[in-house]
Amino acid sequence: MIKNRTAIALLAGIAAIGAVATAISPGAPAQAQNDTRIASPTGEPVLIELFTSQGCSSCPPADKVAAKIAPSPGLVVISRPVTYWDRLGWKDTLAKEANTNLQQAYARRGLEGQNGVYTPQAVVNGRFGTVGSRELDVRRGIAHNSGSGNAAIRVNDLGAEGYGVGLGGDTDKPAELVLVAITREVEVGIGSGENGGRTVTYTNVLRDEQTIASWKGGKASHVVSPAQLKVKGANRYALVLREPGGGPVLAARWLS
Repeated sequence: MIKNRTAIALLAGIAAIGAVATAISPGAPAQAQNDTRIASPTGEPVLIELFTSQGCSSCPPADKVAAKIAPSPGLVVISRPVTYWDRLGWKDTLAKEANTNLQQAYARRGLEGQNGVYTPQAVVNGRFGTVGSRELDVRRGIAHNSGSGNAAIRVNDLGAEGYGVGLGGDTDKPAELVLVAITREVEVGIGSGENGGRTVTYTNVLRDEQTIASWKGGKASHVVSPAQLKVKGANRYALVLREPGGGPVLAARWLS
């Protein structure tokens, strides 16, 4: 009986995906907004990844921009602290090598806007890069990359069984569905380096990520189990559908 309820919930979660994915227009522009909330014209959330560091004196303004725009229901904002500032004497307490590797992969592939490996860098849907403290440029990147993935993610809460995830749309290359574990807010007192003596608040900090499925287009369903939602220190989770190796992001959505 439980299995039947799960199957019904999953089917309900992907029933509308075909219509939604068809309605997505890749690269559809939208007028940049000056208020805090940002809405996608396609209704599909846009992924913003902020590459930042506790050792970078230019980063706190970008961390504030991330905190400002993060509440928008049209965005999935993830802070990805990098490791390469550690060599200057202060070891970033939140940095992960995987973040550094992803940023380098983006740079090798090439991004529209301002490409390269630098902090603070905001990357929009794995396609557009800009200085993360330039809020207007970040918003323009969001507007011009909304709906660029031609795919959709839908989520159903299955209670004690976890979450049902439905995928739909098209892709030219195989993609991977990534579960990202996040801490909503982390306040850090920085002891030395360029930000020595400062306390900085970081928003939606990545704690862990794991690939949970592959996808080649069309409709598909998966279950995220409760066991996968027990990452130490995480209190929020997101799903990202992307081409592997620093490829473009096809879709993103908050799971919880």
